[in-house]
Amino acid sequence: MTTPNTDLAAAENDSAAALVRPKLTALTNRSDFLKAARGPRKAMPGFIVQIRNRNDDDPRVRVGFTCSKKVGNAVARNRAKRRLREIAHLTLPQHAAAGHDYVLIGRAKLTANLPLDQLRSDLAMALRQ
Repeated sequence: MTTPNTDLAAAENDSAAALVRPKLTALTNRSDFLKAARGPRKAMPGFIVQIRNRNDDDPRVRVGFTCSKKVGNAVARNRAKRRLREIAHLTLPQHAAAGHDYVLIGRAKLTANLPLDQLRSDLAMALRQ
């Protein structure tokens, strides 16, 4: 059984973590993907990340995922996007800058085959640079 003080401390820690870590939302409009394509990009072995500073007051971090037909058939593209989605949800809350858009682009044969830990560390390194 927990005491009310313990519950209050846990709630304060959760709210503090929410202030530090920006909330991730999905990019859905083609125009947002095109704007991110004009921004800086960093190529990593398993993916390419495009970054766009929105220069607005919205602190949310928006993220989008895409894979071309070069990655493979629909099954291969969906698998690559699932892996990109997983590394984004694990890495972006700690390393992303508020008010930015990120687009992760899958690479043929590499996104689906590289170890997930390597993809996560590559994304963290790309965001630091």
